[in-house]
Amino acid sequence: MVSDLWSAFMDNLVSRLSSLVEEKYNLYKGFEADVTFLMRELPMVTSAINNQFLGQEDDHILCLLVEELREVAHEMEDCIDHITYNASWEQQSWYSNIIEYWKKRKSRSQLGEEMQRLKRRLEEVFQRQERYSVSLPSKSSQVAKSSSDQHVLPDDLIGIDAPLEELLRQLAEMEGQLKQLKVITIVGFSGLGKTVLARELYNSEVGKKFQVRAWVTAMHGDPKKLLVDILQQLHKPPLDTSNSNGYQLSTNLSNYLNNKRYFIVIDDMRSDQWGIIKAAFPRDVSSRIVVTTRIQSVANTCSSTNGYIHKMRRLGDKHSRQLLLKKACGVEHSDYLQPNLAEISKKCDGQPLALTTVGQFLRNKGYPTAYDCEDMCKVRFYPLRSGDQTLDRLRQVLIHEYTSLPSHVLRACFLYFAMFTSDHPVRTKRLMRQWLAEGLVLRSNSGTDPAVENFKNLMDKNIIQPIDVSNNMNVKTCKTYGMMHEFIALKSHTENLIAFCDDGKLNPRRARRLSLCDSSITDARNLEFDLSLVRSLIIIGKAGKTILDFSNYQLLRVLDLEQCADLDNDHLKDICNLLLLKYLSLGSKITKLPDDIIRLRLLETLDLRRTAVRILHPEVIKLPNLINLFGKFKLQNKFVQSELQKSIASGKCKLQTLAGFIVDQSDESDGFAEVMIHMKQLRKVKIWCESTATSTNLTTLQKAIQEFIRDEKDACYDPRSLSLHFDGCSEDLMKDLKAPCYLRSLKLQDLTKLKHLQYLKLVADELDGITIEDKSLPRLLCLCFVLQRPTFPNIEEGALPFLESLQLLCKDMDGLSGIQIKGFTRLRDVMLDGRVTDGTKANWVRAANEHPNRPKVLLKRAIPPKVDSADLGGDSAASGTTENEIVDCYVLSEGQVQETHAQMPHDGPDSSFNNMGHQVVCVALTGSSIANNGRVAS
Repeated sequence: MVSDLWSAFMDNLVSRLSSLVEEKYNLYKGFEADVTFLMRELPMVTSAINNQFLGQEDDHILCLLVEELREVAHEMEDCIDHITYNASWEQQSWYSNIIEYWKKRKSRSQLGEEMQRLKRRLEEVFQRQERYSVSLPSKSSQVAKSSSDQHVLPDDLIGIDAPLEELLRQLAEMEGQLKQLKVITIVGFSGLGKTVLARELYNSEVGKKFQVRAWVTAMHGDPKKLLVDILQQLHKPPLDTSNSNGYQLSTNLSNYLNNKRYFIVIDDMRSDQWGIIKAAFPRDVSSRIVVTTRIQSVANTCSSTNGYIHKMRRLGDKHSRQLLLKKACGVEHSDYLQPNLAEISKKCDGQPLALTTVGQFLRNKGYPTAYDCEDMCKVRFYPLRSGDQTLDRLRQVLIHEYTSLPSHVLRACFLYFAMFTSDHPVRTKRLMRQWLAEGLVLRSNSGTDPAVENFKNLMDKNIIQPIDVSNNMNVKTCKTYGMMHEFIALKSHTENLIAFCDDGKLNPRRARRLSLCDSSITDARNLEFDLSLVRSLIIIGKAGKTILDFSNYQLLRVLDLEQCADLDNDHLKDICNLLLLKYLSLGSKITKLPDDIIRLRLLETLDLRRTAVRILHPEVIKLPNLINLFGKFKLQNKFVQSELQKSIASGKCKLQTLAGFIVDQSDESDGFAEVMIHMKQLRKVKIWCESTATSTNLTTLQKAIQEFIRDEKDACYDPRSLSLHFDGCSEDLMKDLKAPCYLRSLKLQDLTKLKHLQYLKLVADELDGITIEDKSLPRLLCLCFVLQRPTFPNIEEGALPFLESLQLLCKDMDGLSGIQIKGFTRLRDVMLDGRVTDGTKANWVRAANEHPNRPKVLLKRAIPPKVDSADLGGDSAASGTTENEIVDCYVLSEGQVQETHAQMPHDGPDSSFNNMGHQVVCVALTGSSIANNGRVAS
């Protein structure tokens, strides 16, 4: 298969090489023709390698040719990066340049000779292609087999009862409801049982009561064929449709279905065909259409009007083990002492298809009596690498999920998930910043963030799963499905993209990316790995002295050490010589940054949130390409700050995220506030206000905040976020902010007058006498309360006309607590604290069932942090941070509540959701949250 990670980066290399030519570096003087040749050949090499992905991977000669092309391309990348590296050294001070020059750099003549060698080698490859008549394949039109072709026995239906019961209620005609067509969409990752669930609905007693029924598949993507298939099933005798166009087919189907109550299942819809065919379905006889799809946007389109979307979830641990054992262990061995299947069950990650096929694979290998059963479960990539035909169906599903991603850039972004372990969720923004630093996606001046767009596309395909979702429904952490992670890790490994540590050795040996998890390597003699070529290094846990000897690296762009257990201050000297670094995060043992940090002129992201660094040298702010700075700092040296202000005022500062700085009684604490006034590109700021903050410091801070929120440049296209953490600091800080400003107003009593507010979160012990009046908050989409006592506000009829999500997070909530949701005509979901009583859950599910939209009732429960020696639990800045998981709430009968069979978190501490905090004020362009230690009054 083609190296999509490499292909995406090669697109960037062409741009970078062109930039080097335009800047007329003298590093290649005398070799201009060779540089131009490489720049011209790179896209052709990329295209040639991409074509292999289209088929003929069993052609041995072709595979050898492509492998050689890939090697040449990697060496081109190395040569270009060495040119950039040398150019970066020339920009250092003369003293640094002299000291490090010969130790760190290839000479100009060496680079010129390397370019000439690459030119000759590339010419030889293409001559060899012609000599052996190797032809690159044409595009294959093969379509992956639909999951609907597979039949599941009733005994294998495990964990299906709760979602089936909910969907049966959606399928049934409810008394008092409008007699309209309802489109029910079942959406989720392949192998979770969408088709199985739809088949159960189709064959149910409720499903058989419809006048006419049809089951069709849409995997071919042809709307006309879809209409033909439905007509052929419904119309007896079948109509002759051979000469009919799309309009005629739609009219014929509509006429046939008129005044009939019909039930149609459209399985495996892979594109937006609904917009073309929906006119064929009459909407006024309580009919039902069930659509299954992997794609969230398709689900949203199909169920946009009087519809219902059911999101498939993984099986929980209990049902996963039950299904795996059922397939792996025959009845004759039911009493046999079975080997531990925890590792293989974790890899299957609650995916029924994976559990079923891997279980059958283990049985074929002699489970549970075979002596090597446990070894088979533990060896990296063993099931997918085995070649066993039992796993063919699973392999084909995984391959199709990957190849159906629409671009090699998107596939490259997805492959990058293999850099992180499968059982630790990754912060979404951490991931996207590394994509940008690696060059997998390029920054855009169009106003859209390409990294965000690619992440949204992956989420839309349901190929990654959200883990922690913020109150405004942004995905904070995510991960890949277990067996999908195995697939992309294997692919990255076999294509020489990412190296992992096995038995103390790094493999493959010339990979450009290195991912280590508690893989301490102490013997440098057995390393057999060229660290100087590594572009990305991510370490979780211990790594050992050999890996942490940063003098061995040259071309690193991404260095993620925030979870590295044995990194300390002594390592920073050599890190400061990594002049191509664009992303740097450091861990808890770092207490001070060296002055040489100013060498990292290409650095875009510096993440010090896990460190003990509290005083920041102003030179860090002056780094010419720094965009994101994370930590909790004060600025060093009052005199230097004035020089910094002059530098920033000149317009050279690119900083967009400053999260954040401390304001207290010290002279240094107003340094950031003073320079913040001059940072014209800032979009996100976080500030900690200590109780000891002086009036002078608060005045400076207030001026900075006023300047930040009043800057209306690109107000409509450039969302802005301000977070204030109070620790006994006077709330008068916000009192004198004047309109007009970017956020209109921050006074609590004026919150309901913010006409453009879309997200509001109130965090407090209790709310006292707050009323949300008629016509208040006309654009609000999400309203969240996090309370210690259930003192919810009075919401008058006519308020919140566009509310879609209502979040009532109070563990002591009693029933509906006076909240009426009938007036929220656009409501989609209600979220409750997962610790509320079963009676409260039942009341809310009943209220939701009586609502015209039948909004989902969700439970938000805290997951306790995983704590180990390496502080690996969680992706937040502080160790031991609690994450949250959101699950559906189902009521089986009066007073009985059941949650979906997703992995269920444990109860958190007694204080509600400790990762939210109770001393926070957050403000943003389209959202704000107000909190303090006690009572919030109107």
